[in-house]
Amino acid sequence: MDRQTVGSAQSGRLLVEVREEGSSAVVTPAGELDHHTAELLREPLEDCLDKGHSRLVVDCSRLEFCDSTGLNVLLGARLKAEAAGGGVHLAAMLPVVARVFEITGAEAVFTVHETLDAALAD
Repeated sequence: MDRQTVGSAQSGRLLVEVREEGSSAVVTPAGELDHHTAELLREPLEDCLDKGHSRLVVDCSRLEFCDSTGLNVLLGARLKAEAAGGGVHLAAMLPVVARVFEITGAEAVFTVHETLDAALAD
């Protein structure tokens, strides 16, 4: 398996790591995804799509918080990925983040996996 680190971005409250794994780009946000940090996730997601990665796996195992702005970043990436013939897969969401997706109904428009391994195997 190719586990090459492609890049990372960081602010005081959010670190985003990107790596290629097989045919997927794995994006791992760690910390709080909100109005102040959303651009730190938007840019790497768009970079992956611009480089031809239409299958994005977002490893949410280290994402501690997500507000509506963060949710909109993920929804925007989903639309662009689907337009390119791919999609956005969410993996390993912590309960506090999963609750946001449940309350808003966003879980119905994403492919959600219990683990990162399951998302990569799909």
